[in-house]
Amino acid sequence: MENLKNKLYPIISDFIPNIISIKSLQRLSGGSSNESWKVTITTKENDQDLVFRRTPDGNTKDEESNNFVGVINEANVMDLAFKFDVPVPKILKVIDNKDIGKGFFMEFIDGETLGNRIVNSESFDATRPKLASKCGEIIAKIHSIPFSNIDNIRTSDAYEEIIRYEESYRNHGQQIPVFEYALSWLKDNIPKEIPLKLVHGDFRNGNLIISKKDYVSAVLDWEIFHIGDPYEDLSWICVNSWRFNKIDLAVGGFGHREDMYKSYEKESGEKIDRNRARFWEILGTLKWGIMCLNMIEIYRSGYDKSIDRASIGRRSSETEIDLIRKIIL
Repeated sequence: MENLKNKLYPIISDFIPNIISIKSLQRLSGGSSNESWKVTITTKENDQDLVFRRTPDGNTKDEESNNFVGVINEANVMDLAFKFDVPVPKILKVIDNKDIGKGFFMEFIDGETLGNRIVNSESFDATRPKLASKCGEIIAKIHSIPFSNIDNIRTSDAYEEIIRYEESYRNHGQQIPVFEYALSWLKDNIPKEIPLKLVHGDFRNGNLIISKKDYVSAVLDWEIFHIGDPYEDLSWICVNSWRFNKIDLAVGGFGHREDMYKSYEKESGEKIDRNRARFWEILGTLKWGIMCLNMIEIYRSGYDKSIDRASIGRRSSETEIDLIRKIIL
């Protein structure tokens, strides 16, 4: 850690010239695809908190492969979202450094990100009823961001998402009966095409900073943003895995779909198709099951040996139950 401190100091001094020292460096939980560090610096005036985000151990191998856009593209889209009134941390510096890899610094925003605490803590009892509506408003703002000037952005509609994740699933060499049935159902029920939008791709409880003051203070983890069906964002937050055992509260374990839908409709001027939303919730559930399989393979490969990777892998079986509930029951 001291070695990383020493490498970060001259970089931070480029954009915060009055820095005196790095007081502390703390690895933040979550962020299973990229590292996030809380960096507390001492300046001539006071102590200041920043967040440094980079690829695992500064490794840049395959960082822009599969669904991931890479940390520099992530920083660029967050900077764009900031300009369109989406609550995101302000980007302070983007780096491509041979010693510590690619990454970026952003402002530290205080609040809670752990889903279990957000849905269970008494301190958020008055906050939770407002969150679903706030999420609908924010998702609509994300979908309003123009994307014509964003370089190297992936486009993926419902059909392409199914094909992409089926290919990933087949690469594991497994035949999971529930996954096989879900794939067949999804292919038979692809909704008609609608205009595509810029989507976050991972908008859920756990990627939001929640506070009593602003409700949703920031949207984090933009590493798989792309051009896609807007219902992808509206339904991903409703996948059961992001409800943290509060299964009766479909939106993140803290709110109701209708509250989110009404807020989205008000902000965007577009009516919600409930059947389309159900399709994307089923697709999202299958995607998460396949992602869990991928996590354990990444851990086994040695690319990222964090315990987060290994522990997430075991959750693929949970999605089988969720798929049965959504499609059959």
